[in-house]
Amino acid sequence: MTLDFETSGSGATALLYLHYWGGSARTWRPVIDALPDDYLHVAVDLRGWGDSPKPDAGYGLADMAADVLGVIDTLALERYVLVGHSMGGKVAQYVASDRPAGLLGLVLVAPSPPLPLPLDTAQRTAMTHAYDDAVSIGATLDHVLTAGPLPPALRNQVVEDSLRGAPAAKRAWPHEAMAEDITDRARRIGAPVTIVSGELDRVDPPAALLTHLLPFIPHAVLETVPGRGHLLPLEAPRAVAHAIRRVMTDPMPRLQST
Repeated sequence: MTLDFETSGSGATALLYLHYWGGSARTWRPVIDALPDDYLHVAVDLRGWGDSPKPDAGYGLADMAADVLGVIDTLALERYVLVGHSMGGKVAQYVASDRPAGLLGLVLVAPSPPLPLPLDTAQRTAMTHAYDDAVSIGATLDHVLTAGPLPPALRNQVVEDSLRGAPAAKRAWPHEAMAEDITDRARRIGAPVTIVSGELDRVDPPAALLTHLLPFIPHAVLETVPGRGHLLPLEAPRAVAHAIRRVMTDPMPRLQST
């Protein structure tokens, strides 16, 4: 699988961005615009989304992690930080658990935790219809994903990205990858981890991360953005950029042993 991706900036250390379920590489543009150009920014379209291939199967975490490692190999990234949002945050945890060479740290933005989200079959089926059309996407935005209205251009972008997703990708996350238990893998993460969570997040709120993520990555640092919801790259790009900048400017040790 060869993913589509956007690059900008330059530098010895790369920031590799993984988007949420429903998003695309361009979800990260407001964050990237708030960061210096002396970082190499690489934002990918995960399989099934954006301009990446849209297969009918293969949407497990192992599949998506292998795709990300393929981008790292293609670009010959020797030093990089993974920045993952929601679904992308769980993929980032999976990648980091194998301690690949060159990984310096993780910034997990409103991440899906390593524990499965406790939803019944009916709730998972309802999720698969969240992106059926512009009306359902708008309702999901207003009542689930955000704590306040997005600017019209960003709202339209979310609708377009959600509609473009492959039907298989829309089904697979709530029924498969989101339900995967990767707690054993999360315990193996040795790189420094910063978690950024929206105070009003209704998907993965800070309280849930304290109980469903922090116990498995105890060295992680949790930061909360006041008054914001789940779509932090679009709701609070400067806050996300500030957390990334702090990670990039602090000394980042090579992978730690446990």
